[in-house]
Amino acid sequence: MSRSRAHHTNPSRQRLPHRLAAPVEVAVVGGGLGGLAAAVILAERGAKVSVYEREQFLGGRAGAWTDHLADGAAFEMERGFHAFFRHYYNLRALLRRVDPELRMLVPLADYPLVGPGGLSESFSGLPRTPPFNLLALIKRSPTLRLRDALRVDDTLGRALMAYDPEATVARYDHLTAKEYLDRLGFPPKARQMLFDVFAHSFFNPEEDFSAAELILMMHFYFLGNREGIVFDVVDGPFSAKIFEPLSAYLAERGALVHRGRGVEQISAASDGRHTLTLEGGERRRADAVVLAVTVPALQAILERSPELGDAAWRATLRRQSVTLPFAVWRLWLDRPVAAERTAFIGTTGLGMLDNISLYHLFEDESRAWADAHGGAVVELHAYAVPEAADEAAIKADLLAQLHAVYPETRGAAIVEERFLLRRDCPAFRPGEGRDRPRVITPDPGLFLAGDFVHTPFPTALMERAVSSGVLAANMILRRHGCAEEPLWSVRPRGVLARWIYGPPTSAA
Repeated sequence: MSRSRAHHTNPSRQRLPHRLAAPVEVAVVGGGLGGLAAAVILAERGAKVSVYEREQFLGGRAGAWTDHLADGAAFEMERGFHAFFRHYYNLRALLRRVDPELRMLVPLADYPLVGPGGLSESFSGLPRTPPFNLLALIKRSPTLRLRDALRVDDTLGRALMAYDPEATVARYDHLTAKEYLDRLGFPPKARQMLFDVFAHSFFNPEEDFSAAELILMMHFYFLGNREGIVFDVVDGPFSAKIFEPLSAYLAERGALVHRGRGVEQISAASDGRHTLTLEGGERRRADAVVLAVTVPALQAILERSPELGDAAWRATLRRQSVTLPFAVWRLWLDRPVAAERTAFIGTTGLGMLDNISLYHLFEDESRAWADAHGGAVVELHAYAVPEAADEAAIKADLLAQLHAVYPETRGAAIVEERFLLRRDCPAFRPGEGRDRPRVITPDPGLFLAGDFVHTPFPTALMERAVSSGVLAANMILRRHGCAEEPLWSVRPRGVLARWIYGPPTSAA
């Protein structure tokens, strides 16, 4: 593992008992990555865990469910392609519970970016040590010359390599990502290929995305780790490879996973326990609760639980919001794509299209279909879709861009298709950085987890969901005198942070 990896567990607490001395009943609301991470840690330590998931499938926004093609063949549909970066240390630790050698993860050779007019960038073969990775990228980039980079606004440019959890928010959270990138002064094509595509990958439009959050993302994914930005993919459906095995793992440790059982209301009792009211009116009691649901679901529970928390905390949660919708369109085509195509490309400046995934190149289920039918399984994504765009307009745009990027698909017939348009990804708007909910709440037995929850070290997306879930579990273990689960992250601050901001003042 990288020497720049940071450990975030108090060594003195590692000497405490590994298992709970007495049973603790914990209710985990939400069966996504955050909820499952909390449930796994607590079940391993002897807690009596019950997971309540409103859907019939696990995984949340990374979940998968069984569907059927027109010929009756079953397949697993997902909420869209997910990249498993190699610095997702805590997510990978969770996956090792069911796949100790991580054989499910297939490395991709590159993370190519494609833009208008044949522009392209590659992240393969870069040095892994910051800032040499950035210098190497600039040196070989067709859209950026070293002298262009040196002309970039010095103060703002240095901020990319000086991420600090407090100073970055204080200095840049009032700016939008667009304002920040505009002020950097990169040449337009370089800005589009190296930054616009990156900013859009977090589902938020640049015009409504905090510059501080963008700097954090640049640090987390590129400038603060030595694992590189090329990632792995899962070689099969998430349900078969991740979530059903995790469900079985939990069952082996006495945990109960209730699917199709949403939680309507939560109330705190005078004895410090909580009562959960499920859909249909059934009530369950718990010593501790981990709320690991989306922002809209959390707010709905909050409104039905008027005595939960305090006024300031409730106001913070009400202020949270979701960003623009995202679209996932999976296509089963009657002919293959060109042999030289890669499993994944990111795109920018090509209408609504943000990436193209060729599932038959890495996923066993899709490969079997493609081999049997002589075709291809292609997935198209559009992030931060304009609210006025309807399904027909989105599909027309995505298909036109697919044909432009992969011309061999123009004559292909669509044998099957599945289209998803969802709006539940958290917004990270300017000015809200200090208002991000924490894992802890005013109620000592209630905790939050999810990719919208602040963590005291750099995280994002799936890694943030898992890390917050482990943090929630650790808070419960700490409360009951138990050793905490180790947590790891990339370098907590940028390579220039001490020089620009001085030593760290406190944990964020």
